[in-house]
Formats: sequence, structure tokens, C-alpha cells
Amino acid sequence: SGAQACKSLRDEGYRVVLVNSNPATIMTDPAFADRTYIEPITPEAVEKIILKEQELGTPIDAVLPTLGGQTALNCACALHDGGVFSKYGIEMIGADREVIHRAEDRQAFAEVCTKANLAMPESRTVEHLDDALEFLSENGLPMIVRPAFTLGGWGGGIAYNRAEFEELVTRGLRASMIGQVQVDKSLIGWKEYELEVVRDKKDNCVIVCAIENIDAMGVHTGDSITVAPTLTLTDKEYQYLRDAALAIMRGVGVETGGSNVQFAINPNPEPDENGNKPFEMVVIEMNPRVSRSSALASKATGFPIAKIAAKLAVGYTLDELTNDITGNTSACFEPSIDYVVTKMPRWTFEKFPEADETLTTQMKSVGEVMAIGRTFKESLQKVIRSMDVKRFGLGLDNNDKWLEAQQSKDGKTNSGEPIEWPIDETKLTRKLSVPSQGRFYYIRYALKMGWPVDQVCKLTRIDPFFIHQFNELVQFEDELVDAGTLEGVDRDLMQRAKQMGYSDAQLAKLYLGAINTKNILAVRAYRKSLGVEAVFKCVDTCAAEFEAITPYYYSTYQTGHAIVEADGTTRAIPAECELRDRLAKETDPKQKVVILGGGPNRIGQGIEF
Repeated sequence: SGAQACKSLRDEGYRVVLVNSNPATIMTDPAFADRTYIEPITPEAVEKIILKEQELGTPIDAVLPTLGGQTALNCACALHDGGVFSKYGIEMIGADREVIHRAEDRQAFAEVCTKANLAMPESRTVEHLDDALEFLSENGLPMIVRPAFTLGGWGGGIAYNRAEFEELVTRGLRASMIGQVQVDKSLIGWKEYELEVVRDKKDNCVIVCAIENIDAMGVHTGDSITVAPTLTLTDKEYQYLRDAALAIMRGVGVETGGSNVQFAINPNPEPDENGNKPFEMVVIEMNPRVSRSSALASKATGFPIAKIAAKLAVGYTLDELTNDITGNTSACFEPSIDYVVTKMPRWTFEKFPEADETLTTQMKSVGEVMAIGRTFKESLQKVIRSMDVKRFGLGLDNNDKWLEAQQSKDGKTNSGEPIEWPIDETKLTRKLSVPSQGRFYYIRYALKMGWPVDQVCKLTRIDPFFIHQFNELVQFEDELVDAGTLEGVDRDLMQRAKQMGYSDAQLAKLYLGAINTKNILAVRAYRKSLGVEAVFKCVDTCAAEFEAITPYYYSTYQTGHAIVEADGTTRAIPAECELRDRLAKETDPKQKVVILGGGPNRIGQGIEF
């Protein structure tokens, strides 16, 4: 985000001074800013930098904190409140101090929602433990504790007993910059959604992306597996969320940039006197800045939120900015996507054997991966492969207990130990009920053991739509097993397997007994002999409504899509072109270079790669 902002501001002729304490990030490259300070992002350090720039004859005119995360936002607030900005005549852009206060202060944000007739969880904002205990006595456990002005849920959590509650409130009050926490009546089990919204000074607003958390409330969004677009909302429900997000943006006063607004929806509301179930939604919170979810939304849609936010901060409006991918539409066009994006967090609990793997409202992941597919099933299996945890999909790999049991002749592993199959039901119930990094694999095991979808939904609190998607993969694996051998897989079965996201490595494990280069190449050669090959489709922000001049691509095995005209004729969708056909027409004689990334951040490998 910071790199995009630096580049776009310099393109507009602004002199950019960057402060960042991380030397490994790309934005500290000398090409991105006119002057870079690798210093702690603290009020004291930043004030010294402001003074130094003034002494050098290049005084600072404005500070843009909304692209530096919660740390930058808190630092800017402290500098404003301490009189530093007024002393040196510096303006806060992107979001002023009042906007940040209304968004981040729990009580002020509640007032904004009340004025917009939007419900919030039954809660109380407190600054003392006694007030929190009074609220606890009125509402009971479990209780969620959320400190104000903190990043990643730091200092908060879920309390299941009084001792935990007192500890969390005390810790949260210390962690909060203003000594304030919000204690919420538990919404555990409600479905969680996020909307990325951009607004300009003329009140033009666009919803860049709607993101659905597969894990229910109770898991921090940074630790939740998410999908875009939302897959379980009706259009009417989505429009309600959209209107609510825009009302919040206007109420808070964000005029020059992007924000993230989070909602919760009750999947099982109490029916009214007529037996009808009402639509029950509450507002969780908003972040008046570019966040981790903003980066995901940008990649998922092709809409450069950080770049647009930087331009809006210096006075542009959305209708004045051009969509870089299409070249002929403005940033006022809300992105449309004709694919499914899945994000999965990357944890490193293996580095800390004594760490609690339970996922709560305090974020524990250190990185994340994203995958794009035509369906949720394809996207899910691709994202698991991207995790770099020696998994090649949801199952059918070296870590699959079910497959190991099927391929074993004596019920033992290669090392002679008994195979844990079937899974002990008490253990399986616990694995499904408690959110953790490996829960998806145990959902598959439960379905393999014949547990009903409804039972799995009840234990996991995950929407039935997603559990049915898992079940379709489980049932399809029976067809793969019935084929017997690799040569028994015909073209139709191979095509469907690839469309569901199964990799050559998974098929090698199933049919050839091991995942190694020789077996993977054998599967690939056989697949190609059947004429089943990947195509590359466009991420173009507009679902092929306009031709893309600078799109990016994702691989898939779904082909043959077309638009049916009113007269009954069909025409190919421009974005459905295959990348290799486009490259074949290239006349540029320059050699092409493929640059490989390092995958998700984890302990031992970070963003410097």
C-alpha cells in the first residue's frame, strides 16, 4: 500500500518523505521516495524528522497516515493531539483527527451507527474494570473484549469465565492508546462480512469488494478463511449491507480514501409472531484506513485501493481517475468479478510447540495466501497448495489419514505405527467445535466418516453452503477411487477433477502411490494426452464488459464460456481468451522472464522475498 501511494504521489509531482522502521519492505527502496527515514514510527521520532526537514529547507506540508496501518494512524493522532502538526503548519490528509476519532473511539462510533439507525452488538464502552464487571453481571458469559486503537485485536479476546474476563479487560485497558475497551455480548456463531469502501470529497462512493468470512464470529478476520465475492448472501441482504456501509462512511466523515466496514448477520434469528425469520444484522467496527483486507480486495478485484486513496487524499475525485486495467473507464465503476477468490491465513505454530493453536479475536497468523478459481472448490484447493505446508489440496496427499488407511495393507504407517483411522469421535467433535489452523481437514474427515452435513454445520458454525461444497469434494473422490488406475480415468473425469482443483500431485498419490517428480510428470503427460490443459483467464475489474489492456491472469480448467445475445446468437467473452494465444501474437522481440515469488510470510521468510 505504501509503495503504491509513494509512486502515485510522485507521479503527481509531490515531494515524498517516507518514514518506515522496516528496511526489508519494498517501499524503502530509494526509487519510491525523495527521502527515506528508517526510524521508529513514534511521535518523538517523527517530530524530529519534521524538524530536520524544515531545517533542510524542505518543510512538510501534509502527513498521510492512512496507508501505514494502525501504527501510523495512532502516531499521527498523538502528534496532532500534542500540538506538533499545528506548530509546524502540517495538515492531516486521508483522514483528519475527527474522522479517526469517530471511527476508532468505540463510543463515538456507536453514536454514528445510532444516528444511521444501524444496530450494534449489545455492548458497553468502559475505562475501568468495575464498569466492565457491572455489564458482565447484566449480560452473562461468554463476553468479547475489544480495545480501542489497537491492531490485530491486540489485548482483546473472548472470556468464558469471570477470571478470563477480568484478565482481558485489564490487559485491554493497558493495550489501548486511550485506555478504553468495548465489552460486547457474545455474537459467536454469527456470520461475518467485510465491505471495502472508497469515498471522495464529492460523496462519490464505491464498494470495491465484499468479503465473506467462512469462519463464524469469534475468530479474528485476519485468522479467518475468507472468500470474495460473498457466496451466501441474497441480493437484498447484500444491498442492505451496502447501504449500511455507505451510511457509516458518510456518518464518520471519510472523504478522501478507503475504509473497511465489518458486519455480523445472525444465521438463525428468532422467528416473529407470524413465524417469519427477520433479517438481523449488526455493525462490528470500521477501519478508516487501508488495511490487510484492503490489500486482499485490491488483488481480488484489480482495483488499486492504495493508489486511488492516495490520489483522493490530495484532492482528486473518483470520476477524475482512470481504471488502469481497462484504460477507458473511471474509478467510479464498482468492480465486478466472475471468479472466486479464497484467502487462507498462514500460521507458524510449529515454531512454538507450546503455543495455543485456538483461534480467537486476537490475530495469530503471520502471513496469508490467496487463490483464484472459477469455483469455490477450485479456489479452495489452490489456496491450500499455496500455503507451503506440504499439503497439495484438501486431501489425497501424504498427510491424508483416510487415504493412508485405504492404501495400507495392514492398517499401519510406513514406520509401523497404527493409522489413526477412523478418527476418535470425541477428538473429532473437539476439532470441529474449536477453531484452529487444521479444522478444514477434520471437516473432510467427518464427512468421510459419514457424519451428516447438518451435524458438521452445527459443530463448526460454518454456513451449510460451504459444508456442502466440502461434501461434493468428498463424494467426487469416490468417483476417482472407482476409476482404479490412472489409465481408468477418462477425459470427462479428468476434466472434472481439474475443475474441482485437484492437482497432478494429488492424482499421483491416489493412483501411483507416492508424490514425487516422476509420478507427477506421468500424471501430467497422461492428462495432456487426454487434451485436458489449463487456460488463463483475466482479472479485469469488469467481468469482461470492457476490453482489458493491462489485466492479470489466473489459471483454471473451465473453458467455453460465452455471452448469449438477445437475438439468440453467442459471442466469446473477451476475457476468456487464453494467455498463450495472446502471447503468440506478441511482436516484441524481447526475451520474457518469469519472476517467482516466495509465497506467504512465515517465521523465517518475510516480505523481503
